[in-house]
Amino acid sequence: MEILLPLAIALLGGLLLSRLVKLFNLPAVTAYLVAGILIGPFLLGKLGAAWNIPLGFTSKEHVELFDLFGKVALGFIAFSIGNEFRLEQLKKIGKQATIVGILQAVITTLMVDAALIGLHFIIPKQFPIEAAIILGAIASATAPAATLMVVKQYKAKGPTTDMLLPVVALDDAVGLILFAISFGVAKALGSSSPDLISILVDPLVEIVASVGLGAAMGYLFSFCERFFHSRSKRLAVSVAFVLFAIALSTLEFKIGPVHLHFSSLLVCMMLGTIFCNICDFSEELMDRLDRWTAPLFIIFFVLSGAELDLNVFSNLIIVLIGVIYLIFRSAGKYTGALLSSKWAKCDDNIVKYLGITLLPQAGVALGMADMVKDYAGFAGTNIATIVMSITLFAVLIYELVGPALTKIALTKAGDINPEGKTSARHEHAQKMAAQKRETAEQSQEN
Repeated sequence: MEILLPLAIALLGGLLLSRLVKLFNLPAVTAYLVAGILIGPFLLGKLGAAWNIPLGFTSKEHVELFDLFGKVALGFIAFSIGNEFRLEQLKKIGKQATIVGILQAVITTLMVDAALIGLHFIIPKQFPIEAAIILGAIASATAPAATLMVVKQYKAKGPTTDMLLPVVALDDAVGLILFAISFGVAKALGSSSPDLISILVDPLVEIVASVGLGAAMGYLFSFCERFFHSRSKRLAVSVAFVLFAIALSTLEFKIGPVHLHFSSLLVCMMLGTIFCNICDFSEELMDRLDRWTAPLFIIFFVLSGAELDLNVFSNLIIVLIGVIYLIFRSAGKYTGALLSSKWAKCDDNIVKYLGITLLPQAGVALGMADMVKDYAGFAGTNIATIVMSITLFAVLIYELVGPALTKIALTKAGDINPEGKTSARHEHAQKMAAQKRETAEQSQEN
């Protein structure tokens, strides 16, 4: 009851609210996040706790019981993004995507760093410089999940979407490097003997090892699927390999001074990339996989909404820092994408609208903040508290506003056709009507 009832309420609540937000022309992912807030520990969950009935998620610890759903959902999202890295497409936009993916992340980090370090000198006691430097790197991270959900819901196609997905994927790798460097600098500021291995070597090893593991699994996946011919069994093999990749990504090793661990996002992305370039029916298989994972993604976003901590609004200093962070991160993403896409000579719509689609922020940023919180030198300090609070503040705002802005930007770029989306029920009715007309015509001829 403690597990299944909240899960059922989360799935049904997200679906029902998605019908309501459709009236306001908002994407479904926004509804799922709002549903999570409504049934989370601050509203329905709190009421359920008082009645001793799990009507929602009664506490933060209760939400954490469902962490597995988040890890699995992110794995499938990364796998789907990896399937967008097809060689024929990369030959056209690979160089441009690389330039944009790297420069927009670096420019965002520099702009947020400049603003927050300046704020540190105004309120040094309340806002340590270490927190300012770390938050600058966290600002580079973009949430692939919300972006992909908007693309899938509205069947977005076009130059901006083709550029967006590789840039979001590359953004994670660049963000990991920027965070590792910034985190290392912050640790060095508070230590007389900085660890250069953890600053420079560990992040590079993580990226190379993750890409290598994902590639190896992609080739193994392509080999194994040849032994199965039915669609259902091939689908099962796909699910098994994504779960396999997520599981292996949790492994950690210590090789001398180097701490080897993996990024599940990069592993699953590479798994999808290798598979889609080797398997000749990968597009058909991905279409079937999308249908299978739809309920999983709804639960993931509802859980993400339930995890958002509304207490961050109770501290005025946190709100002030958070607002400055939001302003300069948004400006950094937009300016960085605009300048880099101009330099790469991208399509005019990409130059105008790509930056807006890069605003959503969630899982990767929270993972970075968790690393700060768990670091022994910062645990329990004002630095860890501020980094986690500002990240939560930003995720709350960006996850609610970001998907809607992404939809607007892709619509203005011409990648979403407002009139082109019909429901499955309507499509079925049209198909049946066409069949009846065809039958009637054949009867008249006979």
